[in-house]
Amino acid sequence: MEGLVQFLPIIVMFVAMWFILIRPAQKRQKATATMQNSLKRGDKVVTVGGLHGEVDAIEDTTVYLIVDGNTRLKFERQAIGRIESV
Repeated sequence: MEGLVQFLPIIVMFVAMWFILIRPAQKRQKATATMQNSLKRGDKVVTVGGLHGEVDAIEDTTVYLIVDGNTRLKFERQAIGRIESV
């Protein structure tokens, strides 16, 4: 029983770190993956690098964006940071 009491502060700190750091990060990662998987043609998006464009085509791991009216760029799906609201 004394051994458990000695490790109790470490266990409490690990549980606190889980709820403060790890769990919210996992939720954000899951939300981002859901957003990236729900992309569709015509969505206005912003890449993680800050480029604004409109989704033209979607493949398994890549997304083609139209920028500046007629310039078509190819990005990894993971490079899409957010969908712009209308």
